[in-house]
Amino acid sequence: MKPIIGVTASLREGRVSVDNDVLKSVLLAGGIPYIIPYSDDLSVMDEIVQHLDGLVLSGGVDIDPTFFGEEPIPNLGEIMPERDALEISLIKKALAANLPILAICRGVQILNIAAGGNMYQDLYSQKIGLLQHSQRAPETHLSHFVHLQEGTLLQTISNCTQFKVNSFHHQAVKDPAPGFIFSASSSDGVVEAIESGHHFFVLGVQWHPEHLTSFDEPSKRIFNSFIHASTCKDRQAETYLKILTSP
Repeated sequence: MKPIIGVTASLREGRVSVDNDVLKSVLLAGGIPYIIPYSDDLSVMDEIVQHLDGLVLSGGVDIDPTFFGEEPIPNLGEIMPERDALEISLIKKALAANLPILAICRGVQILNIAAGGNMYQDLYSQKIGLLQHSQRAPETHLSHFVHLQEGTLLQTISNCTQFKVNSFHHQAVKDPAPGFIFSASSSDGVVEAIESGHHFFVLGVQWHPEHLTSFDEPSKRIFNSFIHASTCKDRQAETYLKILTSP
């Protein structure tokens, strides 16, 4: 049986939408994607999590800073409070269930917030000496390098110490949530990936690997490893690292 993968989506003017490349990447890696529905009753997330084998937190608009104890600064962009509330509830329940999670761009930020961390509302006004993180190039263009921490889940998956990624963000993780570590950064010190040290497979990346899986090996490996993790019954972090590193 192929694993059932929940995928979060945007809600605008009553319409739910998700980038089709996310769905295609899940399918290509061997999963069956289902879009997470919106509901005023967030307790329904308990039921949803019980029916999932894995969860993808997709990209989207900015995050309401009141969820991490700040008020909005001038360069904060569009927010979707309904999405923030739904995803924070969903993430907490998924973490409690030790469900494999792959978080992408906005997804890595809301993952960190839900787990108790914080973030930059706007990199360009809150941090100096930056690279271009909102690239003016096609979504398949590899814009800048990320440098991986040795021995992390991401480094083990990719079997690289660095690789190039695309980049479409002006917000980013600032301080990791308790139990999370930084697993990749760009040369200007911006956090590019985080992962949980206490869960079986919880990985967040700041770039968009879903646009790259047709040709980029690290992106393929990220999705393939996530789907593989979603099929595993023994959900111990050490067990999965052993699986990845075994001959």
